[in-house]
Amino acid sequence: MKIKKLLVLLMSAVMVFSFAACGGGSQEEAAAPEEGGTLMMATTTSTEDTGLLDYLQPLFKEDTGIDLQWTAVGTGEALKMGEDGQVDVVLVHAKASEEEFVANGFGVERFPVMYNDFVVVGPIEPLEKTNEVAAFFGALNEQQQPFVSRGDDSGTDKKEKKIWEDLGIDPSTNPNYMESGQGMGATLTMANEKQAYCLTDRGTWLKQSQDSENDYSLEIICEGGKELLNQYGVIAVNPEKYPEVNNEAANKFIEWITSEKVQKLIGEYGVEEYGQALFTPNAGTDN
Repeated sequence: MKIKKLLVLLMSAVMVFSFAACGGGSQEEAAAPEEGGTLMMATTTSTEDTGLLDYLQPLFKEDTGIDLQWTAVGTGEALKMGEDGQVDVVLVHAKASEEEFVANGFGVERFPVMYNDFVVVGPIEPLEKTNEVAAFFGALNEQQQPFVSRGDDSGTDKKEKKIWEDLGIDPSTNPNYMESGQGMGATLTMANEKQAYCLTDRGTWLKQSQDSENDYSLEIICEGGKELLNQYGVIAVNPEKYPEVNNEAANKFIEWITSEKVQKLIGEYGVEEYGQALFTPNAGTDN
C-alpha cells in the first residue's frame, strides 16, 4: 500500500509539472519574458538637449526589449569612449572624425542617420542677419565682437574651428572670444548672459529657446550656408577589438534607427511642438 501511494504521489507531481511546462496556470505564475539586455551609447549633447533620445528610448525598448542608456558629451569625448571600449555604439556628428574612428579599427561601419544645420545666434546688433557664413565670421572677428565657443572638441566645436581655419583666421586674436568648455545648453546660456554670438545646432536652439525656464534675448543671425550642414552618424564599436561590447544590441539599434518606421518618427519629432522638425532623417544616403 505504501508503494502504491508513493506511485500516485509521483504521478500527480509529473502531471503538475507537465501542466506548468505547457503554459498552464495563471498569468502571475507564467514566466516573465526575457529582457533584451542593455545597450550603452556615447552620443553628442544635442541628441539629449533636443529631447530626441528621451523620445526614442521607450520605443526602442518596446520594439526590441533592449534598454538604451547613454552618456551625452562632446563628439570628441564620445568617440574617445568608443576608442576605449567603454560603450557599445556611438551616435555623433563629425563625419571626418567618425570616418577616422572606423579607419583606425575602433568602429565597424558608419551609417548616416539624420541631419539638421548649424546656426549662429546672438544680439540683433551690430551684425546684420545673413546667409553668407564667410562674410559673417570675417566681420565678427574684424569688429572683435563677443563670441562664445564650446571649446570642448564637440561636433559643434569642430565645425566652428573648421570655419575659422578655412578663413585663415585665428579667433584667439579677438580679445572677446571665449570658451565655455561646456555642453550646448550651458553655452547658449553663457552667450545670452554675455550678449555674445554663438554657433549652435538648430535643433538644440529650437528646444532651448522655447523652454519656459530660459529667457533668451538672442536671435538667429546667420543661417543657410552650405558650410553649416550638421550630419549625424551611428557606429558600432568593433567587437574584434573589444569582445566584451554588446555588439548584438548595437547592430539591432543601428538597424532600428535606420529603419523606415523610425526614420519617419525622427522626421516628425518637434513638428507639433516647435512648428518644424528638429532633424531630417537621411539613412541610406552617402552623407
